[in-house]
Amino acid sequence: MVIQQLSIFLENKAGRLNDVAALLGKAGVNMTAFSLADNSDFGILRVIVSDPHKAQEVLKAQKFAVSLTDVIHLQLANTPGSLSNVLAVLADAGMYIEYMYAFSEGNGANVIIKPDNVPNAVEALQVHKIM
Repeated sequence: MVIQQLSIFLENKAGRLNDVAALLGKAGVNMTAFSLADNSDFGILRVIVSDPHKAQEVLKAQKFAVSLTDVIHLQLANTPGSLSNVLAVLADAGMYIEYMYAFSEGNGANVIIKPDNVPNAVEALQVHKIM
């Protein structure tokens, strides 16, 4: 399914990640998955939350640079080859993966994928009955 993800730009300084977590917690917004990437000057926190619009509003009010992005969320079997099957479908459709992150829990795995063209990726996944 297509869901919205927050991308938050963070200064590389102590406490900034906690500032985001605390603000979202106070606002009653639950973080369900996230990925943090950084370079020497800043980091990008990509996060899936229970209420993306409320989270964006809360963070913008505190002067965080934040944007909403459509991503694909897949629930796969936590078995060898499950992800490879998905990636093969996307590669065959000419999709470029900008980034992705995943986590598994028991028999299931949750994968967040940001392809270069979300509608085309959704169509390819639907044709192959993955979505």
